[in-house]
Amino acid sequence: MPRAKLRTPELRDRVLQAAMAMLADEGVTAFTARKVAQRADTSVPAVYELFGDKAGLVREIFFEGFRRLLHRLENGASIDDPRADLARVIQVFRGFVLDNPVLAEVMFARPFAEFDPGAEDLQAAAAVREFFVGGVRRCVAAGQMAGDPTDAAHVLLALAQGMAAQETAGWLGSSQASIDRRWDLAIHAVIDGFAPESARSSG
Repeated sequence: MPRAKLRTPELRDRVLQAAMAMLADEGVTAFTARKVAQRADTSVPAVYELFGDKAGLVREIFFEGFRRLLHRLENGASIDDPRADLARVIQVFRGFVLDNPVLAEVMFARPFAEFDPGAEDLQAAAAVREFFVGGVRRCVAAGQMAGDPTDAAHVLLALAQGMAAQETAGWLGSSQASIDRRWDLAIHAVIDGFAPESARSSG
């Protein structure tokens, strides 16, 4: 008689949540399929049947990270002023990275040799990027920014990722006040750089 399949939606979710928790608690270097299986109260073969291999499990963590980030972005309280709201969105991104530093490392770096995201995997970030594009478009429509919204969104995401990485590593300042000030300086400097020519000239 063939062996019954171990995969079920409930077990898959339990293993994924166990993997996310283990990654947050113990970091990248301690992450193994065996430890994840122990946390999820299942077997290593069950983990491999569900995700294929360790790379498959890390890939699903990668996807889940972007789902969680998008959920946080979409559920923040928006501000009527488009420019202020775009600055708020960047701060929401910052908060997500600070709350989930190891998960952010999986999403934006390459900490696992087994998993190197390909072009299809990187589409997981598309919804987050489009959220930023939407914020820029609102600024353009309000006359607060000019230029291509996709270009500006890429620049703002790069700013947010870089600043968050600096803060996580402890390189952005020695006090919370100085860190917050540098975030504000960076955000407003970049947004101001996309201001319409008429606004820059009058300023």
